[in-house]
Amino acid sequence: MSILVRFAPPSLTAAQYDTVVARLYKEGIHPAPGLELEACFGSGDQMKVSVIFDSQEDFEAFGARLAPILEEMGINPGAPDIIEVHNIIRRGE
Repeated sequence: MSILVRFAPPSLTAAQYDTVVARLYKEGIHPAPGLELEACFGSGDQMKVSVIFDSQEDFEAFGARLAPILEEMGINPGAPDIIEVHNIIRRGE
């Protein structure tokens, strides 16, 4: 079952987010297996990130690779909200 994971870090800028994403691509971690969608939104140092993964297991595997990078960069992701997805409607379907 797909899950929606919402992150609301205490402080995250667009530049920090972009740096993390660039590193994930450089290290071959992103796009992560099972990742359906990722959206980053907000302003200033209050950026938020929502992701949809195919399963809790896919999300946990990605998180295990992401966590050390966030720690190294001094970014606290906060505790995510994890919600089971009932339905996803895609453009063209």
